[in-house]
Formats: sequence, structure tokens, C-alpha cells
Amino acid sequence: MINFQNPDKFVNRHNGPDEKEINEMLEVIGASSLDELISETIPYQIRNTTELNLDEPVSEYKFLQNLRKIAAKNQVFKSYIGMGYYPSITPQVIQRNIMENPGWYTQYTPYQAEISQGRLEALLNFQTMVMDLTAMDIANASLLDEGTAAAEAMLMFYHLRSAGKKNANTFFVSEECFPQTIDVVKTRATPVGINVLVGDHTNFELTDDIFGILVQYPSGSGEIYDYKNLFEEAHSKEIFTIVAADILSLTLLKPPGEFGADAVVGTTQRFGIPMGYGGPHAAYFATKDKFKRSIPGRIIGVSVDVHGNKAYRMALQTREQHIKREKATSNICTAQVLLAVMAGMYAVYHGPDGLRAIAEKTLALTRLLDIALQKLGYKQVTKKYFDTLEIKSDQKTISQIKKLAEDNKINFRYFDDSIGISLSEVTSLDDVTEIVSLFSKAAGKETPDIKKLSEEVDLNYPKEFSRESNYLLHPVFNTYHSETELLRYMKNLENKDLSLTTSMIPLGSCTMKLNATAEMAGLSWDEFANIHPFVPVEQAEGYIEIIKDLEKDLAEITGFPAVSLQPNSGAQGEYAGLMVIRQYHLKRGDTHRNVCLIPASAHGTNPASAVMADESCSREQRSKRKH
Repeated sequence: MINFQNPDKFVNRHNGPDEKEINEMLEVIGASSLDELISETIPYQIRNTTELNLDEPVSEYKFLQNLRKIAAKNQVFKSYIGMGYYPSITPQVIQRNIMENPGWYTQYTPYQAEISQGRLEALLNFQTMVMDLTAMDIANASLLDEGTAAAEAMLMFYHLRSAGKKNANTFFVSEECFPQTIDVVKTRATPVGINVLVGDHTNFELTDDIFGILVQYPSGSGEIYDYKNLFEEAHSKEIFTIVAADILSLTLLKPPGEFGADAVVGTTQRFGIPMGYGGPHAAYFATKDKFKRSIPGRIIGVSVDVHGNKAYRMALQTREQHIKREKATSNICTAQVLLAVMAGMYAVYHGPDGLRAIAEKTLALTRLLDIALQKLGYKQVTKKYFDTLEIKSDQKTISQIKKLAEDNKINFRYFDDSIGISLSEVTSLDDVTEIVSLFSKAAGKETPDIKKLSEEVDLNYPKEFSRESNYLLHPVFNTYHSETELLRYMKNLENKDLSLTTSMIPLGSCTMKLNATAEMAGLSWDEFANIHPFVPVEQAEGYIEIIKDLEKDLAEITGFPAVSLQPNSGAQGEYAGLMVIRQYHLKRGDTHRNVCLIPASAHGTNPASAVMADESCSREQRSKRKH
């Protein structure tokens, strides 16, 4: 019989061992077949004998056809929403040679420094970039996202409280922080017993029960505040200070390390990483040298061997949860390595002058937009800003502008009585003209001459806000500015690493999978890459379809009624599971049930997650228990 099906089946290309290799392994094990092996391994009482209700497998070609159809359901609007997510430009040399290169995206987790020198150097570049731009002493090799980084800073300082502040359990968060950051901080604070107080940072009292404060720089509304006096008062009362800072703005604005920050956190998304409907993106975490033993995540350091040769390694044993286990204060076991490498290479490619030029263009266009809208009679309430304006107006005008914007495939951020507009690296003079024309129509006025108004633009900040210190002076940020130079540098680093392009991975790693190229193709498509996470849901129907289908399939495979895709790492997933279990017991009134049994052989994140999920189980109690 003739087979009319595509012979190039996905399963044949991507399911590892062939029949000969399977038989060789079975012979070593002593089983006659895979069915016999499974029967001997999984007790029949718990085996699922029913057929899973999943879609029929397809070829790669058909898969990509289907993915194109799904992608077409997403609508790519111009995004001026901001809130920590901005359109950015991924240089093609970085996109093709890192983001789409299995020599980088299949690399082995760098436990063994001798086969990870290229990636460790790239991550050291990332750390150096963060330290320079924030003016802090030390930075880690990235975290999961800005909200998680802020929560980790809160927890770090909670455990570092001085003897005189041991009873202080209130963490103050400025109401002008991004809402997603506030939500993550609240979630992570609850099981530990931290009281999160959200309020106006310009008008609140630093009481004795406060151990730390978090502010946004520039703020969520776009305003640039001078935090120096606030931080001085905080330090006089032994209160730690944390700044969530926009990393691009730090090329122009005074860095937090110069006005008293104890820690600086944020995202590097706008350094060449697509928005991707919210991630993943590499967060950053920088702090003072005296806190280096408490910093979460990984730190890359430089060593010298007996021959005087320089080598990179993971320093300070920062995968602390594998060593401290139940005494660990963080369950972070990984970093957004691929995204951190991309962001670091973005800084290497542009250098200090290039980054500043991008920031100055963004600021110039924002000030031009401000001038034009004020010429039209709109009230702009953000006094000092970098890339974000807040335009006050009445409901009728706001509704009219929203309709005009959506008709022209433009997204702004809408409040009850104002409109937020955040510009970015991709914004052009033509874009500013287009935005102004929408506001002109709503006002019933003629669009001002944008080119003429551009002559009024001034890039200077008042001295107390202006950056005067240098940054990115290391040769790596001042050498590879042409495509060929950067290409050779990245290839040189890639060749120093072990990846699946050269070898099987020698040790099992939860972070190391070879996703099929076809599965990853969509990451670079505009329909997936350029969707802001806060667009109206009807603009993200393709994403919603993929999310719902994956949740449905995972529920079918696991046997659970529902599945959440919210956790953004394995460690965050186990923490979320423990939080669900904790809430179940609390709802039943079983407040005494705070013991979690963990095998001694468990992954190091397990005991750390358990600690984070219920701090009411004292450290003294935990130290007495056997796992």
C-alpha cells in the first residue's frame, strides 16, 4: 500500500535513540522490550492504561504551517504602554549568532568552569555592565524578572536586619512602582510574615517597624524623583533602600549607587530583547560589596591559576541553596543566561557612546512630544522624565484618543483621567508626528510642525539628576563595534563552551534541553516577539490559544484538572506548588501544619522553597529535623 503521509515525522527527528541503540540499552539492563522495562519500573497499580486525548503528531513542515496561522491571530500594534516593557532592536548579528544559534542556546549549565569559559566571560560582561550603569559594587549573572529581583532584594534585607531591627517586619513600596512588581513582592512577603505597605513615598513616615523601602527610578508614571534625602533618613534609621531602575536611563541619569541605594534591581529587556508578551527577560540585581555573601543567584568571578593564566568561574558558591539547603534564604538556582548574554552583547556592540546615543534619542523624542502636545493645549503632568509622559484630560477626550489610536494600531496606557505614553529605541520622528496627529484630531486643531518644534528640544537635566560619572570603560565595551568584530568575538567565546553541537551533556541538567529548531522559529517572528504583555487580550489571541492548548495538554498528561504556566522556572514552580498546599491547609484551619518532608537526595531548591513557603517553621526547628 502506498503511504500518502509525510515520511519526515517529527518524532523520528527528535526522539533520540534509534532502534539499534534502544536494543543495546535493553540488553545491558536485561529487559527484552520497552514494555517489559516499563512494567518492571512502574507498578501496575499506578499505571495509566487509557489513551491520552492529545492531538495527532504532525511533521515539522505542517507544524510551522499551523504556527504561522496561530501567529496571524496576534495583532502587532505600535506599543507605547511602557511599564517596564519596551520595543527594542535586536541587532541581527546577535539574533542570528546567539539567539538562534544552538552553540549558545544548548550550552551546558556552567558547573564545570573548564568547559564553560566562553559563557562565563559573556556573563561577566553582563555583570560588569550592570555594575557600571548602576554604580554598585557587585552584581549577579541575572535573575528571572524585575518583580522577582525586587522580591529577592526584600528577602535579602529582611534576613540582614540589624540586632536593633530584628522585630521590624514592614517593607514599604512606593505606589509608583510597576504594578506587576508590587504584586510579586506581596506574594513573596506573605509566607515569610513581612507586612508590605504600599503608599506615597513623598509623604510617609519612616517608622521603627520598617526594615526596607523600594522605589522606582524613573517612576511608573515617568517622573524622576530625587531620593537622596529619603535614603539618608532611611539609613539613619537602619532602613535598607532598594531602587528598581530603568537600565537605559542610567546612561543619562545619576545612578542609584551615587545617591545611597543599598541594592538596585531591574530588567535588561530593552537591551535588545524582544517583549515576547512578557518574557522571558534577564533581570539584574546589584548591591554593595558588604552584602556579597547574601546576594541571590550566581556571581561570575575571575581566578588565576598557578601558571598565571586567567580563568572564569562561578564565585562565592552562590548556588547557595545546594549548600545551605534548609538554611538558604533563596531558592534561585539559575539565571536567564541566554537573555543575559544577549543583553551583555548588546552593550558590547553599542559601547558607552552608542548606548548614550540611544538614550539621548529616546529623551529627545519624548521632549519633542511633550512640547507638541502642550502646544495643542494638553496638560502634561510629568515634570522631569526620561521616556514617559502622563497627559491629563477628560473622559470624553481620552475615549476619543483611544478610538483613534486603536484604529491606527497604536497602544497607549490608559488611566481614569490621563494617558501614559512611553517612547523607546524604535520610536522615530515619524512616530512622534503620528502620535501628535491623533491628539490634534481629538482637539480639533491643526498638527504642529514637528520639525520646527524640534529646534526647541533641550537634552539637559538639572545637575542633581544628571550623570557625570563614566561607565563601560573596559576594553570589551570599546572594541567590537562592527559586525565582523563582534561576530568573531562571539564565535571565539562559543568555541570555548560545551554544547549539544559538539557533545552529549555529561550531567543531567534541568536547564538543558535541545528544543527542535522548528519549535524555536517563532521566537523571532514579529507576531510573537513584538507583543507587549499588557495589550488588550483580543490583540494576543494567538498567544492565548497556545497557552490554553498547552495547559489543556499538560492537564491531560498529568491527570490534574488544571495547570498554571505562571511560574517562570522550575524552582518557582515548586515554590508555587508549596504555596498552594500552604493555602489549602490555612483555609482548613490547619495552621499548625508547617512541616515539609524532603528527601536528603532532593534537588537543593526543594528545602529552600519549603523555607520560603512558611517561615513560621523556625530555623531552630528545621535544624533539628532529618530530611
